[in-house]
Amino acid sequence: MSKIKFYQGNNLPLEMHKVRIIQKLNLIPVDQRLKAMSEAGNNTFLLRNRDVFLDMLTDSGTNAMSDNQLAAMMQADDSYAGSETFFRLEAKLTEIFGTRFFLPAHQGRACEHIISKVFVKPGSVIPMNYHFTTTKSHITLCGGRVEEVFADEALKVKSDHPFKGNIDIDKLVDLIEKEGPENIPFVRMEAGTNLIGGQPFSLENLRQVREVCDKYGILLVLDASLLADNLYFIKKREEACKDMSIREITRAMADLCDIIYFSARKLGCVRGGGICTDSPELADKMRELVPLYEGFLTYGGMSVREMEALAVGLEETMDEDMINQGPEFIACMVKELERRGIPVVTPAGGLGCHVDAMAFVDHVPQHQYPAGALAAALYIVSGVRGMERGTLSEQRDEDGNEVFSNMELVRLALPRRVFTYSQVMYTVDRLTWLYENRKLIGGLRFVEEPKVLRFFFGRLEPVSDWQIKLVEKFKEDFGGSL
Repeated sequence: MSKIKFYQGNNLPLEMHKVRIIQKLNLIPVDQRLKAMSEAGNNTFLLRNRDVFLDMLTDSGTNAMSDNQLAAMMQADDSYAGSETFFRLEAKLTEIFGTRFFLPAHQGRACEHIISKVFVKPGSVIPMNYHFTTTKSHITLCGGRVEEVFADEALKVKSDHPFKGNIDIDKLVDLIEKEGPENIPFVRMEAGTNLIGGQPFSLENLRQVREVCDKYGILLVLDASLLADNLYFIKKREEACKDMSIREITRAMADLCDIIYFSARKLGCVRGGGICTDSPELADKMRELVPLYEGFLTYGGMSVREMEALAVGLEETMDEDMINQGPEFIACMVKELERRGIPVVTPAGGLGCHVDAMAFVDHVPQHQYPAGALAAALYIVSGVRGMERGTLSEQRDEDGNEVFSNMELVRLALPRRVFTYSQVMYTVDRLTWLYENRKLIGGLRFVEEPKVLRFFFGRLEPVSDWQIKLVEKFKEDFGGSL
């Protein structure tokens, strides 16, 4: 059990670990935070971490490693080719996924690069439950096009639908019939739709997608980066899976897919990634690009020490007490914000708490990047670094027109085994103050705008002096405190 009923109060998430090593945090004064945000071009990616109090930017590469993972790193076989470390990791992946072939890469987007180079050609159409920024960019660079065939419920901020990450089967069939199966190299399912609130898909939906792919002779590719969260939700929300173990659910999902790829920065709590398949033909098609773009076949850009830790991390992912830590803390945060009337995506998903910036700052037009503005404002009043997941994370079309996102979200990621309950509640407290003073928040505009993945390193400025007024109000209410 990871929740406990307290004598007074609600069910609260319970940390199923003890803290043995700590890192000191630094909460700089609000005037310094304003200066830091200005120097970062109002882009939370460009903040220096020494100026960040609670880093909720992402769970990518920031999950806490276990004692067993750290211990495993000491037995790494550090060789360029034929490392025993590789074969131990490959064996663990075979045990968990049932796949015989593993192609290592330095992280998830490297896997997307290889898959896109091999299977996507000009005119290709890739159906998916929702795109991810780097996935879409790799497909586009190869001349392909992403088509999202998500269920209508997916874009409803307030919902009780347990699987908003499902593909709409009728939409998928219509798209295949329209475009022709010969133009669709694969269907991509993302285990936990990152950009619309970390929402999962059901095992039954994956089975239905598999049936469609079989009918039309199309490959099914699974992005398993957020697999741990999706496993948790299938176990908790899908009636047919409640008596299945996490290991059994994992294998059932893997058996339905032709290719599985993942970022180990999320799945496994280390830095790296890889592509798995049980098909020798598919493995051969992708294999030759690994030495060209990543590294030799038995390390692929990963440190062998991280590979040893990944093998342990994958095994730990089969433990329900491990994978529930993220979703249950997120659910607690979402519930508390809802109680205070703050707009958030429901039901609570994986990866993090997602604040609905479209409703939070409904006075800021989309062309002034409301989610980016809210992320900047939150950092200024709290030192908490979140991530914009909205129009700023899109890119302009071929004619230079702004492409408005379906949703404007600020993601507050909760890496596993990193934050305490009091730190979560501190963030809730500052969001509450910010919501009560939301009319002070204004928009942003670009001063430096890259053409590709602009949200990573683009720079913006406020459209007015709203940030100065926000700080003045903060000092007035908090007595000039942090």
